[in-house]
Amino acid sequence: MIEIHDLHKRFGDHEVLKGVSLKVEAGEVVCLIGPSGSGKSTVLRCINGLESYEGGEVRVLGERVDRHAKSIHDLRSSVGMVFQRFNLFPHRTALDNVMEGPLYVKRMPAESARREAMVLLEKVGLAQKADAWPAQLSGGQQQRVAIARALAMKPKAMLFDEPTSALDPELVGEVLTVMRTLANEGMTMIVVTHEMGFAREVADRVCFLHSGSIVEAGPAVQLLSSPQHARTQDFLRRVLRPQV
Repeated sequence: MIEIHDLHKRFGDHEVLKGVSLKVEAGEVVCLIGPSGSGKSTVLRCINGLESYEGGEVRVLGERVDRHAKSIHDLRSSVGMVFQRFNLFPHRTALDNVMEGPLYVKRMPAESARREAMVLLEKVGLAQKADAWPAQLSGGQQQRVAIARALAMKPKAMLFDEPTSALDPELVGEVLTVMRTLANEGMTMIVVTHEMGFAREVADRVCFLHSGSIVEAGPAVQLLSSPQHARTQDFLRRVLRPQV
């Protein structure tokens, strides 16, 4: 489904990705973990063409990702992305936000787009908020609308860039519940997250990134319970330390 081979990315003199390689099969859930600045979000942005890359290759469904190619719009339709910030259109209702892509990108008839958008809002538990403005929704509700909006394009895979990091702790669970449902339904997912409980429960594999490289990768339970690399051990020791 998604293949990354020896990916290199620079921002000026700073090399953010130093030869990342990763293969994600259809229906697989892979979580990327690691400290801030390790390159996790940049990997996702290279996959859907939001960032160019200087070396290596990214392929989605066998097609090379090139953000300057005419095909990039079709690729972005097949790979949905959910960001830290919800990025909803503030002047459109929840329903209109979900309808936007099908209406204006896929040219779907308005009634069909509305019907499918309502099904997706129901799926994320927000059918009753269809006519609400984003400002009237909690952060967790806005993020669930953002997930529904990405799903409206019928993607083959979903990328999640720390989707709960901007939420108050009591709102995190409602977003993770939706993501668990998608995983259980067989959606291919790459998730950048600091939610280790979610990674342990849902991910097939976990990759630990440090300073632009994948230092360690393996089955979720194995890597999170018995990491082999000293950097992975140190990171998990810090993030799993009981809060006082």
